[in-house]
Amino acid sequence: MWDERVPIHAASDFSDLDGFRKGRDTIRDFEAAEVGDVTGKSLLHLQCHIGLDTLSWARRGAGPVVGLDFSEPAVDTARELAADLGLSPDRAAFVAADVYDAAEAAPDPSYDIVYTGVGALCRLPDIPRWAEVAASLVAPGGFVYLAEFHPLTDALDDETGSRIAYDYFSRDPWVDETPGTYTDFGAPTVNNRSVEWQHPVGEVVSALAAAGLRIEFLHEHDVTLFQRFPALRRGEDGLFRLPQDRPRIPLMYSLRATRA
Repeated sequence: MWDERVPIHAASDFSDLDGFRKGRDTIRDFEAAEVGDVTGKSLLHLQCHIGLDTLSWARRGAGPVVGLDFSEPAVDTARELAADLGLSPDRAAFVAADVYDAAEAAPDPSYDIVYTGVGALCRLPDIPRWAEVAASLVAPGGFVYLAEFHPLTDALDDETGSRIAYDYFSRDPWVDETPGTYTDFGAPTVNNRSVEWQHPVGEVVSALAAAGLRIEFLHEHDVTLFQRFPALRRGEDGLFRLPQDRPRIPLMYSLRATRA
C-alpha cells in the first residue's frame, strides 16, 4: 500500500516538492520550540516516509541525520530529494528497514535525537517494543521526541467530533480498504488494505518510561494538521482548531523522554 502511494504523494500539491526544494520547511513551530537547537546533533527519524521532516531537520543544522522507513520507494525518493538539496549521504542518509529492526539497521549505534512524526504510531501493533527500540538508540544525554495526533480524536464521532462514539481503550486493529490517499482522496489505487491500532497516551508514556527513559514533558495541543472534523477551522498559521464557541479538546500531543 505504501509503495504504491509514494509516487502519488511525491507528485501532490500536499507534499509540494518543488516548494520544498526551494526552501519550504515541514517542521511545525511547536516541534521546533520543544526540540530546541539541533545544530550539530545527530538525529534518527523513525518511519520517515519520503524524508521531508528528516531533511527539514538537516536544513536546521542537525547532522548527520538518518531517515528510516520500511518502504523502498519512499527511501529512494528521500535519497533523491537529499541529492537535490546538495546533502551528501554522510550528511543525510536513508535506510529501508522495519522500525522494529532499527537498532540493527541504523548506521550508528546511538543518536542525540530519536524523532518520530505525526501519523506513525497508529501503524504499529506493539508500542512497548517500539519504545524499547527507540530508547536503545538514544545516546547518553539525548532524547526521544514524539509528536502525534491525540488518540482521543479516534474515540469521537466522525460527523461532529462532539460525542464519544468509540472505545478509547480498544485494542482491536482497524482495517481499512478505502482507495485513494490523504494527499488525493480520489486517486485510483489498487493496494488499499491498511491496518491501524489505537494507543492511549498512558500506554505510550508508560512504555518509554519502562524502556529506561525519563519523561521530560508531555504537552497536549488544541490544534491539528488537517480537518479531522467538519467543525474545525483553519487558522492563519495553517493549523486547524475548534471554533471559539466549542469547548477545547486535545487534538495532538507531544513528548520528550531523555536518557540520563
